[in-house]
Amino acid sequence: MQFGIFTVGDVTPDPTTGKTPSEQERIKAMVAIALKAEEVGLDVFATGEHHNPPFVPSSPTTMLGYIAARTERIILSTATTLITTNDPVKIAEDFAMLQHLADGRVDVMMGRGNTGPVYPWFGQDIRQGIPLAVEHYALLHQLWREDVVDWQGKFRTPLQSFTSTPRPLDGVPPFVWHGSIRSPEIAEQAAYYGDGFFANNIFWPKDHYIRLIELYRERFAHYGTAEQAIVGLGGQVFMRKNSQDAVREFRPYFDNAPVYGHGPSLEDFTEQTPLTVGSPQEVIDKTLTFRDSFGDYQRQLFLMDHAGLPLKTVLEQLDILGEEVVPVLRKEFAVGRPSQVPDGPTHRSLVAQRDAETGDQPPVPAGSSA
Repeated sequence: MQFGIFTVGDVTPDPTTGKTPSEQERIKAMVAIALKAEEVGLDVFATGEHHNPPFVPSSPTTMLGYIAARTERIILSTATTLITTNDPVKIAEDFAMLQHLADGRVDVMMGRGNTGPVYPWFGQDIRQGIPLAVEHYALLHQLWREDVVDWQGKFRTPLQSFTSTPRPLDGVPPFVWHGSIRSPEIAEQAAYYGDGFFANNIFWPKDHYIRLIELYRERFAHYGTAEQAIVGLGGQVFMRKNSQDAVREFRPYFDNAPVYGHGPSLEDFTEQTPLTVGSPQEVIDKTLTFRDSFGDYQRQLFLMDHAGLPLKTVLEQLDILGEEVVPVLRKEFAVGRPSQVPDGPTHRSLVAQRDAETGDQPPVPAGSSA
């Protein structure tokens, strides 16, 4: 199991102080959060992609490249790369470049986005969202695996004898997750390519995501082996030593959050969705129920830095997550995990898988008698 955090990069006033961070303050805070995530032993830091206020992460590879230079171990990912409005050629080149800079510590999550106005800003039609996602990813998949590409489609100009540069590190593209909160077509796409499927189950009741994940696994079995399907889940937590303090502190942030503020009560929302506000043990207990609902899975990401929460508070949350929660989750999720269930993907594991499939042997270290 891989554990980490994801950020949507919102610039939101702190409802308890009225202070709104500047864009630079928010960007620098996201970097500090990523560095803290590695410090406390998490496996993944992921950032969203947005091109509209009040969000700042319009260039994820720029941010992740900077973080790569300041970290050594943590996997750097997107929580959404807009496969519909980005040019797949640029995605191919940007993430291959990031792969090289980060020594392979990179993967990418494809998504259509949920902000309608973005489409015309980039010359696309939201009514073509699914066809765009399908065609753009087919091209991206080909660009990463073929040195010379001839291609023609509906949504961009043709390519003739085109080579994207740089080529993927070690000839192995970044691992791809397909993220969705509502589209069965995206679950089908993930299964067809043998990629991962990420269900960001932070807003809707679990039954909705159970159906999407079951569909993904069924279609993965159709194309390959169901046990090799790779699933990731979102989550959302706020913790203090005792649950009463956590609820009291988080309530004003919940009540005024741009995404779900002024809607269901905090109590109703925590009952109906994966949001957990309480003690570390309550977070552990609720997160462990995810396996009962979704089966064994590979990656758990938590949203922890939104709704105007100050950086100091977020860093405190990460200390609790890394010291008190994740070590227990690692141990408990390992209990009873079938041996055929794959681990979370890394560049090293993907290279090893490629070599096993092609019969290639890794180079023997100098001085070895093997």
